[in-house]
Amino acid sequence: MVQHRPHTTVVLAMSADGKIADLVRSPARFGSGADKAHLEKQIAASDAVVFGAGTLRTYGTTLTVSDPTLLQQRKRENKSPQPIHIVLSSSGNLNPDIKFFQQPVKRWLLTTTTGAIFWQERSEFERILVMETSRGNIDTRAVWQHLVSLQIKDLAVLGGGEVVASLLASDLIDEFWLTICPLILGGTAAPTAVEGQGFVSDLAPRLQLLDVCTVEQEVFLHYRLQRSVGMD
Repeated sequence: MVQHRPHTTVVLAMSADGKIADLVRSPARFGSGADKAHLEKQIAASDAVVFGAGTLRTYGTTLTVSDPTLLQQRKRENKSPQPIHIVLSSSGNLNPDIKFFQQPVKRWLLTTTTGAIFWQERSEFERILVMETSRGNIDTRAVWQHLVSLQIKDLAVLGGGEVVASLLASDLIDEFWLTICPLILGGTAAPTAVEGQGFVSDLAPRLQLLDVCTVEQEVFLHYRLQRSVGMD
């Protein structure tokens, strides 16, 4: 079967009540060393990782592959040391002075015509992808199809909730890796793994549990999106 888009996996850590950050959206550093190692493993297995502008603004950096075993694995597979890091931002409103732009990774920007203006004559992004809907929004379906032609076969989505919601609504997600961390954040202002308008229960995406692993106080859940026979 021809692959029409990258195999897309969401990788997120969350509190026991489903929050991916606190009420002031501080960087989510509540995951353990085991969770960080798990995240690095998922990044190393990917051809590219995607994250939203909000996630980048919060952290100012991205996680790179540093484990020698993972680096050797990528080398054996004839891959570059780091996957491509793709920022999804309709506005393109990003600070060029943050540390992310000094990290040793290839950077791509997924944006709109307006969002691309500032970056077109600059060198921070190796590639700028502009594909819009008739309403001027990022056409994620068209972009995901285009990514396959750019040799992106396995894609990891690292947040945030608005990005995940958009990709779910467009049926572009295949798997979830969710780490449940032992704390409660609460609050209506604290972001969840899936933001956006939400789904009514009858139309909500359904998941198939593939694996459960407990490491000390954290639970690692691996899900696959359930689809009807014949769907991509």
